[in-house]
Amino acid sequence: MARAAPVTAPVRPADAGGERNEAVLSRLQLLVTRKLDGLLEGDYAGLLPGPGSEAGESREYRPGDDVRRMDWPVTARTTTPHVRRTVADRELETWLAVDLSASLDFGTGRWLKRDVVVAATAALTHLTVRGGNRIGAVIGTGVPPPAPPTRRWRSAPPPEPTGPGTLTRVPARSGRREAQALLRAVAHTPLRPGRGDLGALIDLLNRPPRRRGLAVVISDFLAPPAQWGRPMRKLRVRHDVLAIEVVDPRELELPDVGVLPVVDPETGELHEVQTADPRLRRRYAEAAAAQRGAIATELRAAGAGHLVLRTDRDWLLDMVRFVAAQRHARTRGTTR
Repeated sequence: MARAAPVTAPVRPADAGGERNEAVLSRLQLLVTRKLDGLLEGDYAGLLPGPGSEAGESREYRPGDDVRRMDWPVTARTTTPHVRRTVADRELETWLAVDLSASLDFGTGRWLKRDVVVAATAALTHLTVRGGNRIGAVIGTGVPPPAPPTRRWRSAPPPEPTGPGTLTRVPARSGRREAQALLRAVAHTPLRPGRGDLGALIDLLNRPPRRRGLAVVISDFLAPPAQWGRPMRKLRVRHDVLAIEVVDPRELELPDVGVLPVVDPETGELHEVQTADPRLRRRYAEAAAAQRGAIATELRAAGAGHLVLRTDRDWLLDMVRFVAAQRHARTRGTTR
């Protein structure tokens, strides 16, 4: 399905109004702190902390427990299946892969998709920066347009941007000041036209190999799953992986508003769509559902956690529910 966005969608350059952006980031950080403080208790504050490698106490087996953690000596003594709990390390290293391609500069709900990406980054930094935990990021944008040639034949089309896009790495560091610097780097990254390579962005988390930790990919995942599926599976071999998918309601269905001009934010192609046609709206909704289903299937095959944030809903409430569900699953000894 083409990445189309209504021309009337609000567009806000990332580098406009630096003082205003700082004020928005301050309010956002305050909102995240108020909502998420006290949500996660204990040594860890990560969304998906790993099970750890240090041996802990044993408990009775429950359906859904990993059989690889069976405590056979205790099971033999008690004749009741037991599993060995493990204690996670005190320091967690978290890496974010933040997709800021041109398709994120779109939104018909309460926010732009880019705003939700920045907000999710702020929440993740708040949840993982405590206790000396380190957090870093790789940021990807579109490919800058090539310089116009001095001479071109009339029949030759203009060259399209190619390549992996602009990739920026922010080293993993501990401390709130460093986390704030990371958040500013994400918020102030300008969106560039052209298609980025989500697979190349994710692969930056695989090279060089890092200590086991948490890897979070924030994107709308509109790139073909064949492009990013294998890097995601490779990432899951060593890390706990969380995929945050940012969705706008107009990407799921078209409203009945007559002739609607739409533009592909990555290529600039403009089309006019007759939304009064019910068959067109139905085919669009079916194609969108199939696309989202393929994304969910690929993420499930990669073994990644999947959190969907929408521009027309309370993204922070969705994150709170997801974190609570993950904690509930861990305390019951089940896997998700």
